[in-house]
Amino acid sequence: MSGSYDDSVGVEVSSDSFWEVGNYKRTVKRIDDGHRLCNDLMNCIHERARIEKVYAQQLTEWAKRWKQLVEKGPQYGTVERAWCAFMSEAEKVSELHLEVKGSLMNEDFEKIKNWQKEAFHKQMMGGFKETKEAEDGFRKAQKPWAKKLKEVEAAKKAYHAACKEEKLAISRETNSKADPALNPEQLKKLQDKVERSKQDVLKTKEKYEKSLKELDNATPQYMENMEQVFEQCQQFEEKRLRFFREVLLEVQKHLDLSNVASYKSIYRELEQNIKSADAVEDLRWFRANQGPGMSMNWPQFEEWSADLNRTLSRREKKKASDGVTLTGINQTGDQVSQPNKHSSSLSVQSNTVQSVQSSYNPFEDEEDTGSTVSEKEDNKIKNVSSYEKNQSYPTDWSDEESNNPFSSTDANGDTNPFDEDTSPAMEVRVRALYDYEGQEQDELSFKAGDELTKMENEDEQGWCKGRLDNGQVGLYPANYVEPIQ
Repeated sequence: MSGSYDDSVGVEVSSDSFWEVGNYKRTVKRIDDGHRLCNDLMNCIHERARIEKVYAQQLTEWAKRWKQLVEKGPQYGTVERAWCAFMSEAEKVSELHLEVKGSLMNEDFEKIKNWQKEAFHKQMMGGFKETKEAEDGFRKAQKPWAKKLKEVEAAKKAYHAACKEEKLAISRETNSKADPALNPEQLKKLQDKVERSKQDVLKTKEKYEKSLKELDNATPQYMENMEQVFEQCQQFEEKRLRFFREVLLEVQKHLDLSNVASYKSIYRELEQNIKSADAVEDLRWFRANQGPGMSMNWPQFEEWSADLNRTLSRREKKKASDGVTLTGINQTGDQVSQPNKHSSSLSVQSNTVQSVQSSYNPFEDEEDTGSTVSEKEDNKIKNVSSYEKNQSYPTDWSDEESNNPFSSTDANGDTNPFDEDTSPAMEVRVRALYDYEGQEQDELSFKAGDELTKMENEDEQGWCKGRLDNGQVGLYPANYVEPIQ
């Protein structure tokens, strides 16, 4: 916007009124403010959309993590399904918040951007066309009145100067009459000066009153012209205010999920899943699958057979996996049919042992499931919890390895005689070369560039055991990573 025009130079603004010369600039500035407010509203909506996106991502990550934890934890039956319903709710709400983010950016943000582009037109020399038009309109409406105002100010100054001169002349004349040394000629000059001053006062007063009258006559037209330009600015601002109100209502509709039918159905479904949890049914299932309802291979009388020197205990059978050969089994007279698990008379050919679990469940004496070590390895949870379904559990549910009943030290503090190397493997930091999505529950998922800790070296199938930075432990392909130098 340009400064005051030449005709208004020298006119002093006596008040803060809109009608004062140059005070229309606040109305013109409002047009520039309108363009800036559009940018502010777009930035406000953009930040809210980013928050909605981050919240949706966090909900999804939370649901995925806790779904794994609950599924691999000790909870079972209908209560487990009710608990998992919260994760389903989070996934569905996450999708809705992604839709909110899309609506804010694709509809509301773009609508403001397009309206701003249509309402404000930039000039090549800077500024907006609408601002210049308003500025020119006010200047044109104010110019004639401002010119007359300038004349009034000049006439007023001339009149006041004449009055001051008259007062000074009268004072000199009065003082001269009291001075006996003053000759008549000098006195006559002072009297003439007083007379001329009075005439100047009358003349300037008449001119001042005339210019003031002309200004008064021009004021109605001035007010009408200024009012007309002001109303044009009001109409432009009214469009912006109404548009903002319309956009804010649309934003409110996009943010308000309480009126979305699918949002309500999410929580109706969640409530139904929670109410469907049946303690009696869960206890009945546990009795049948984990309690007295399970079948049992009760001990029966067996004839002694000369074909076998001794019978392996159930525990040793369970410890033996494919590829393990037990040799040199000798029975002494002092031994009973249930050998000591720490007996040194059992030797294992190290060249035939490929993979033997270094730990065992100290409660397996009372079961005869016939499961092998490799089967137990497939069932271990490696990323979320130390609990296993269908197994015996310690008192506390903890992620610490010290509470795992399947650690390499047995319940009596002795090591497993089948361990090849009981010392822990050296942990190494590695970096992922490619993306990998775990196909099984005990496998890790990571992106190229992610860093993790290798806990065990590569086995013969090409798999390594590792731990992500979030604490998740599991298997991954050895050729998908490289050591960090």
